[in-house]
Amino acid sequence: MPTLAIVGAGPGMGLAIARTFGAQGYEVALIARNRAKLDDLVGQLTAEGITAAAFPADVLDHDALAQALKDAATVFGGIDVLEHSPSPGIGSMALASPSQTNPSDVQGLIDLLFYSAITATQAVLPAMREAGAGTLLYTNGGGSVDPHPMLGNVNAAQAALRNWVLNLHKELAGTGIQAAHVAIGVWIGAGGPPGAPTAEAEEIAPLYWDLHTQRDEVERVFTV
Repeated sequence: MPTLAIVGAGPGMGLAIARTFGAQGYEVALIARNRAKLDDLVGQLTAEGITAAAFPADVLDHDALAQALKDAATVFGGIDVLEHSPSPGIGSMALASPSQTNPSDVQGLIDLLFYSAITATQAVLPAMREAGAGTLLYTNGGGSVDPHPMLGNVNAAQAALRNWVLNLHKELAGTGIQAAHVAIGVWIGAGGPPGAPTAEAEEIAPLYWDLHTQRDEVERVFTV
């Protein structure tokens, strides 16, 4: 059976994407730092008839992240689709406008969003190249495409990731490997700022299946 690995798996987008691919017969490897939360997600997916397993790792620990993906490939016999979506937790972090952004305001976000994507990709891409097939999907905020002044430090890191993914897509053209970027320009679920556009994760998740199966787009931007 084909396998989807989700880096930064959580109860929102991660679970929705897992369900979307699981409904199509995919096994699911879940990677995040909190084992208890991962085990809960595995329990939910298992109850729905989806084969899933947890591989705890902090995405900021590059060696641990690479090892988790290698372990997942060993358990499931390979990784066919990588989905990368560690959350920056904007609601609980310090934000800075562009003119007030210091290097330290961006560095942690670069580590979380960009460097972890590079690490995860390097862990799975050699096997995909050997097979001549695979999909690499990267989740990002809408500010990567249309930045907001209040998110100056966040959007800078997101834009770095987006640029890299779009360039990776170009590099991999003709190899059988699809790399694509998803920019989500809404607040997912309840609890967003007053007046902010919202959507449920289940509304967004089908985009990932479309990018994986249609293989003709480098990017989808979700807005309402």
